[in-house]
Amino acid sequence: MASKQRKPIDLGLDHYNELFMNEQERKENRLPRIYDIPLSEIDEFPDHPFQVRMDEDMDQLVESVKERGVITPVTLRLKEDGRYETVSGHRRIKACELAGLETVPAEIKELTRDEAIILMVDSNLQRSEIKPSEKAFAYKMRYEAMRRMPGRPAKREDQENVRPVGANLSRDNRSDEILSGESADSARQIQRYIRLTELAKPLLQLVDDGKIAMRPAVELSYLNDIEQQDLLAQISESDATPSHAQAIKMRNFSKEGKLNPEVIESIMMEEKPNQRPKISFRYEEIKPYIPSNVSYEKTSAYVISALKYYQKHLERRREQER
Repeated sequence: MASKQRKPIDLGLDHYNELFMNEQERKENRLPRIYDIPLSEIDEFPDHPFQVRMDEDMDQLVESVKERGVITPVTLRLKEDGRYETVSGHRRIKACELAGLETVPAEIKELTRDEAIILMVDSNLQRSEIKPSEKAFAYKMRYEAMRRMPGRPAKREDQENVRPVGANLSRDNRSDEILSGESADSARQIQRYIRLTELAKPLLQLVDDGKIAMRPAVELSYLNDIEQQDLLAQISESDATPSHAQAIKMRNFSKEGKLNPEVIESIMMEEKPNQRPKISFRYEEIKPYIPSNVSYEKTSAYVISALKYYQKHLERRREQER
């Protein structure tokens, strides 16, 4: 049975009507219009790449919503079936749900699917904590949306892909170069992030956990599914991850069709330059001790500074005990 069509929200007067307004009325008419939308009528954004984490920050956001409500309205897109789709404000909507609210203040925007993707990615890239996997899929979604936008020439069938990520040219700039101008990452770094989407989920989790660095991860993304599963088995057995040089070797063997479990084991057994035992921590383990204003990317520097400070504290204590 077809769903009942809901009457679309009036998003504002036609521009021609402004001819009959004074200047103050025109300014007021152009302000965003905020509506209280029932949570039951809001759907999640399809394939949303950013996680809504149930952590201490969410607990604080829920308490804030209970005390003061939602200060910044969320952004929704009106869908063809009359329901709404979250473009930005996923955490605020979850906080409203946890706080027991039935509605959320929202600005409704008329957006195409690709326009919604671009706005969704841009608004979420402002988060202080973003995992590599989240950035990877977000950049990929935005990159593909930009390539579908009007004005892009069709790719010739004989055009070879010689870069890690597609290299179709737009009128004056490549999509990844345009994207880099609108983000904190360079075009090459954006290409690396997008390559991460080719990794098996367990390997991508190792990247998120900081156990595989970006550049070796990019090399490993060129291995096929079976080779990646063989690598995961070797990682589990040896309790070690490949270096950049080892990842390059694996990619080369894979390109020649010679990468198998035995070759992977042989490469992983090679001694890495300046190989030393490493201590690693899962971010979730140390997060309770990290101030909320310290971003994910700056956590390592913060921990090192804290250890240096603690070392000085111990030295002063020893001097006082003498």
